[in-house]
Amino acid sequence: VLGAMEVSDQGDIANWKIPGYMVKGMGGAMDLVASAKNIIVAMMHTNKKGESKLLRQCTLPLTGTKCVTKVVTNLAVMEIAENGFKLLERAPGVTVQEIQAATEGRLIVEGEIPEMKL
Repeated sequence: VLGAMEVSDQGDIANWKIPGYMVKGMGGAMDLVASAKNIIVAMMHTNKKGESKLLRQCTLPLTGTKCVTKVVTNLAVMEIAENGFKLLERAPGVTVQEIQAATEGRLIVEGEIPEMKL
């Protein structure tokens, strides 16, 4: 389980560097995404400006490509499918429309999406 700054709908992850900011190093995330078979990302759905962090393509330097299997945010649980983020569950009180509005990447919604059980 890793945090991330951005995730693409193909399963790419950017979690180590913001251009223009000093970085001490990339840490161990690159080792993990290169070797683990099940990468789950836990993150906020949007940034401080309200912009989606779930994108069609990452804009920040990548930590790994096509390695994320699932994303858990404050709004939803999604898996990375062939065509994008497949919505599995939504947070209590959050509508599918709110998730769609907060997701820049391709979002797959099939059938009735249940609320997460707390």
